Amino acid sequence: MMRDWPYRTHDTRLGFSVPLALLLLACAPAMQSSGLQDVVTERLYFGRNAANILVVSYSAWAAFLREVVGTRLPSGFTVWPAEGEWRGPGKAPSREPTFVLEVVHAPRSAGTDSAIVAIIAEYKRRFGQESVLRVVTVGRASY
Repeated sequence: MMRDWPYRTHDTRLGFSVPLALLLLACAPAMQSSGLQDVVTERLYFGRNAANILVVSYSAWAAFLREVVGTRLPSGFTVWPAEGEWRGPGKAPSREPTFVLEVVHAPRSAGTDSAIVAIIAEYKRRFGQESVLRVVTVGRASY
C-alpha cells in the first residue's frame, strides 16, 4: 500500500489543478475588463531637516497640508511618514525623516502638474529646503 501512495498524491494534484486552472481562465475576462483607466501617480518626498536640524514638525506639516496641499489638490492625496537618506553635493550621506505625498491623477493634467510644481516651490521656500524629490509613474487603476 505504501508503494501506491506517491501515485495517488500525483493523481489527486492533477485532478485538483485542472479544475483550478479552468476556474482561473474563466475569471480572466472579468479581471481584464475591470474598468482600468490610464493614470499618472506622482510621489513627492519632502525632507524634514535643514542643516541636519529637524525644521518641519508634525504640526508644521499639518498646517502645510491644510494651507497649501489641500487647496491645490482638492480631489485628494495620500501622505505618510518615512525615513530616507540624503547626500548633498560634496557631502556625506545623512539619514533624514521624510514625509511622502502621493497623488494619482489623469494623464496630461496641466492643472495637477502646475499644482504640484507650486506645492514643491512653497515647501522649499517655507522650510528652507534645497529640493523635493518628484517621481512620476504612468500606470492603470480602477476606482
